[in-house]
Amino acid sequence: MAAFRDLLVAQGCSAVTTLLNSGNAVFRSASRSAAGHAGAIGAGLRETLGVDVVVVVKSSLEFSAAAAENPLAFPESHCSRLLVAFAQSDAAAQRLTALRPLLDPLERLHIGRHAAYLYCAGGIMESKAGTALLGKLGREITTRNWATVLKLDALLGRGVA
Repeated sequence: MAAFRDLLVAQGCSAVTTLLNSGNAVFRSASRSAAGHAGAIGAGLRETLGVDVVVVVKSSLEFSAAAAENPLAFPESHCSRLLVAFAQSDAAAQRLTALRPLLDPLERLHIGRHAAYLYCAGGIMESKAGTALLGKLGREITTRNWATVLKLDALLGRGVA
């Protein structure tokens, strides 16, 4: 994460804070759009660290709106069973409708304005929809469990970004 933080600083970001080893960072920057940051960060990760991953950047307002719009109710102890999928484009998010036929009767999927939400009652790895989301279907998106989303939202709420 130190190398990731250094990459963001080298790209002109300030107030960079990373969250554990989760691949998440909160930063300030007015130099690019969210999509511009995503492209630059992705290229930087490939060039400097040899890591080729989907990078999605959301403004603090967009991220907080995604956290607030989650309509799925679940037991508090199941935070790790709720995946929040973030996409850089609306089209990529809408493609997640392909998960619907894979849902178990106890699972729920909601595709909102700011993110998609998949609750896997029996666990993510036991879910056909969860496995598909983390596999090929999710190659244009990045997912975080609900606990991580709440931690990032808390960082944003403290005025870090």
